[in-house]
Amino acid sequence: MITLFGIKNCDTVKKARRWLADNDIQYAFHDVRADGLQLEKIAEWIAKTDWEIVLNRRGTTWRKLDASLQENTSENSVAELLLANPAMIKRPILDVNGVISIGFKPQLYHSIFNSIK
Repeated sequence: MITLFGIKNCDTVKKARRWLADNDIQYAFHDVRADGLQLEKIAEWIAKTDWEIVLNRRGTTWRKLDASLQENTSENSVAELLLANPAMIKRPILDVNGVISIGFKPQLYHSIFNSIK
């Protein structure tokens, strides 16, 4: 099963969705803001990648956080922070049969889907 997690109005998510459609790849889209998330799903992404990769420090939501909260964010606290602020999740997150990829680059998607054909 292929699931793309993101926010529907995010430009990078739009590029990923367009790439998947252009390459006739069937997938389910899960909007982390509109459809919600479970803490366990975020913990799974962190376990399969790294919390520093899942956390988007470049976005405005992160930059608007209190400096002390930013400084004290750690692997132990980040999942709950991301659950409360899904816009801070780096996107898109592509789940292909349990294998997680974060971010979008056409070359990355080519390599992922060429390896499963």
